[in-house]
Amino acid sequence: MDAQGKGIARRTFLRNALVAAAPVVLGSTVFGAAASSMAVYLPVARTRGGSVLDVRDYGAKGDGIHDDTAAINAAIKALPADGGTVFVPAGRYLVDAVKSIVLRSNMHFRLDPKAVLVCKPNNVEKAYVVYAYKVSDVEISGGQVVGDRYSHLGTTGEWGHAVFVRGSQRVTVRDMRLSDCWGDGMSIGAALVYGAAPIPCEDIVVANIVSTNNRRQGLSIGRGTNITVRDSEFSYSNGTAPECGIDIEPDDPGIADRVSIENCVLKGNKKYGLLAYKRSQNTTIRRCTVMNNGSCGIVTVGSTAMTITQCSVRMNSATGIYLQDGTSGCDISQNTFYGNYARNGIVDRSDFSMSGYSSKVERDILVRGITSNIAVGTNYYK
Repeated sequence: MDAQGKGIARRTFLRNALVAAAPVVLGSTVFGAAASSMAVYLPVARTRGGSVLDVRDYGAKGDGIHDDTAAINAAIKALPADGGTVFVPAGRYLVDAVKSIVLRSNMHFRLDPKAVLVCKPNNVEKAYVVYAYKVSDVEISGGQVVGDRYSHLGTTGEWGHAVFVRGSQRVTVRDMRLSDCWGDGMSIGAALVYGAAPIPCEDIVVANIVSTNNRRQGLSIGRGTNITVRDSEFSYSNGTAPECGIDIEPDDPGIADRVSIENCVLKGNKKYGLLAYKRSQNTTIRRCTVMNNGSCGIVTVGSTAMTITQCSVRMNSATGIYLQDGTSGCDISQNTFYGNYARNGIVDRSDFSMSGYSSKVERDILVRGITSNIAVGTNYYK
């Protein structure tokens, strides 16, 4: 798809995903996620053209019956040394996630918009439909990945992911729908190395995806640097903890540094819309809609240097934004809050205190534990 085509696709997505985020006007000031510019983010291309290989030429059937894993991997292995594109035409491709579609460096894995990768039922705890492991300069785009949460043959584990990017650099995942997974729709994390430090991810872009009805998370972000998430929806995570739209939670002692989440919708998740849990730093959440989640909208624990701005945080079952122990350097400004703590209606509890703010604001912003440098600027509370 050319740049113009990508722009049209993203504008269509934004119209659908953000239709509920109508701006709130107070005087001459506009608040809320939809108040942002509708300019479309176009991630930089990771590859430079080259050969285009069709998986059907390597034996893939796309009939939803035959196992197409080996055929798709054969096409990937057949790419020349300088890389290229592996194309998956329209159809339903049964994939053995225990073996995975294993990507290589310098390639574009491109699915037709009507192509669906269907996870073959398995009984293992860890299985990934599309696996980018210790690779660089990779693009994954188009189509759908459907997990096996309704046909899974086991009862344990929480790591059955649609897309897993691990220990990789310069990877873009865009224009996809990821659903019904035993674990996450997408996970970003480090690659373990025997006798050496793990390899974190670096320069990862997630753009224009819908990750919905996955059992654990819409998106997990572990050890990594410079992670960009744009124009996407993370919704209806349910089944096993943490059950969040996005969970930023690097394994000890790693960090997640410079994470930017913009123009995204986080809604209907069983627990939080977003959780930033320990060792996440320099995180920006901008122009997002965080709504109708089963507990809080946004929760931080032990996070440092976070900015939450121009977001619409509304109708969450508990507090809109909850800053917990160890959070430092958090700036909350230019956001719209209303209808939070929906489980009890409007609350007025005496155990909340912040200089200059009514206790009723607790339904929207709550700070507890040992925190520092928390700045609450101009926000709109309806």
